[in-house]
Amino acid sequence: MSAAPFPRVFPARVRAGSRRAGVRPVQARAPQRGFTLLEVLVVLVIGGLLVSLASLSFSRNPRTDLLEQAQRLALVFETAGDEAQLRAAPIAWQPIAGGYRFTVRGRDGWRPLADELLGPTRWREPINGVAIQHPGEGGTAQRSNTLVFGTESVGTPVVVTLFSDAGSISIASDGSGRFDVASGAAR
Repeated sequence: MSAAPFPRVFPARVRAGSRRAGVRPVQARAPQRGFTLLEVLVVLVIGGLLVSLASLSFSRNPRTDLLEQAQRLALVFETAGDEAQLRAAPIAWQPIAGGYRFTVRGRDGWRPLADELLGPTRWREPINGVAIQHPGEGGTAQRSNTLVFGTESVGTPVVVTLFSDAGSISIASDGSGRFDVASGAAR
């Protein structure tokens, strides 16, 4: 069953010469120039996003950079402890000028590691100094310039403190092989 088509209604056009009462002649409109409100708003939104992205990239907080460096180093320490157990050979971490390095003890003594994760690394953020402390009994602490990861899963407690212009932050382990960044250590 087909439905009857609706009749098409076209608006009546008034000729320029006819003058019926109340009917104006249709005039052709000239095309308007310019932008629509929507186009202007889209341009403003895109411009605002670009300005906010540019301002974010220029305003990094140095304390956040120090915290990220400490968290990254804590994960590398845990990896070095696991690697020492897998190799059945002690691995040492030493801060050096502008970065740090790992060495492994072999038959011929300590030799630097050259793999991607435990090879010599430069600090990503400027670090002015590093302190390594091994807390002892009765509140005494022994300082050293090397952190050694042994072949056993249980080690000695240690606190590594990183110093920068933004402050200092500590990475601590209770000897369980897990390293945590001490909260609130950055000033």
